[in-house]
Amino acid sequence: MRENTLAIVQAGGQGSRMGVLTKERAKPALPFGGSYQLVDFPLTNLHHSGIEQVWLCLQYQADSLHDLVANGRPWDLDRTRGGLRLVFPRQTGDTGGDLDEGFATGNADQLYRIREDISGSDADVVLVMSADHIYRLDYQEVLRTHRESGAECTVVTTVVSSDAEASAHATVTTTKTGKVKAFAYKPSKPSTRTIATEVFAYDRKALVRALEELGSRLSDDSDHDDSGLGDFGDHLIPWFVGRGKTFAHAQPGYWLDVGRPETYLEAHRDLLGGKAAVFDSDWPILTQQPQREAARIHRGALIEDSLLSPGAVISGTVRRSVIGPGVVVERDAVVSDSILFADSVVRAKADVAWSILDERVTVGRGAKIGGRPRKRPVPSESITMLGTGARVRAGGRVELGNQLEPRARR
Repeated sequence: MRENTLAIVQAGGQGSRMGVLTKERAKPALPFGGSYQLVDFPLTNLHHSGIEQVWLCLQYQADSLHDLVANGRPWDLDRTRGGLRLVFPRQTGDTGGDLDEGFATGNADQLYRIREDISGSDADVVLVMSADHIYRLDYQEVLRTHRESGAECTVVTTVVSSDAEASAHATVTTTKTGKVKAFAYKPSKPSTRTIATEVFAYDRKALVRALEELGSRLSDDSDHDDSGLGDFGDHLIPWFVGRGKTFAHAQPGYWLDVGRPETYLEAHRDLLGGKAAVFDSDWPILTQQPQREAARIHRGALIEDSLLSPGAVISGTVRRSVIGPGVVVERDAVVSDSILFADSVVRAKADVAWSILDERVTVGRGAKIGGRPRKRPVPSESITMLGTGARVRAGGRVELGNQLEPRARR
């Protein structure tokens, strides 16, 4: 038996921690692995899981995602019934949730703003997920756990490698039967490294009840256009855990939240090292990408442990880096431990290290970008980032950890 499932992909976050890279795009529109975007991963997982009713919640820089998702065509979601629906948050306030658009203040607040739409759907289960994580998951397995445990809420979990990473998320403690008995949102001293991956399955009626009860209780202490629910870990999941019908589903395989420069770079290095096992011929990542010619490698070029996207032209040296579509690395230029987005150019004799270059960046002849950080893993403040269209003059310098705004000149 398959439940009637509504999937809600929350793709509206501003992603301020990604600095200049999200000044002009929503975070889920960030490229990954050269030829893909972050939003491709949840949509691909939904396609392969056979879930056909998908709402994509947009907010910040919505146009940057609208063109990428192409009405759902790459994921077979452009259909008359079901398929992909673009959803925008509604204002809360005294009007009782009118149709004016307003920015949500967290992922739970975003659900509150569309609670009437959720209530009016015919879904049995609402599957909610973020759009800035790298992983492969059959959501039907999550729904099976949800159904067999009789849960009102099922939390997908994984285990992270450090207490510091656990502190950046919500930690989850369960009984032997998988029931969630403790939930702590971004604890300063985590008691476990098992965390919530921000994939949740909810009983639809229970979710609507939770949103309305919490909104009624919390809105009096909040701004007029804020429900007070904030993020899922502030009130929503604790409400479910307190009712004793919340269960965990362990996420198998690789998972990483790439919402910070350090983890975004880490995920690419995991991809280069073979640790990020998210690409599989039986579970291909589907995407909307312009067609380009094959990458060209000129005589004398040196490429080590790197990924090259279609349209790239390499004449220099590339080591441990991901090169986006149409990127040019000229002769005697060196790119190492870096990520270059589409159509950027590194001129002759320039050096780019431990940096992320957005689209259409030009690094002038002999310029120096970034450097070699001392700490491992490399913290966000040591990663150099250049915004879209930035230009560095011949012989120019952008120090380790600095950022250039979009279209800036240095």
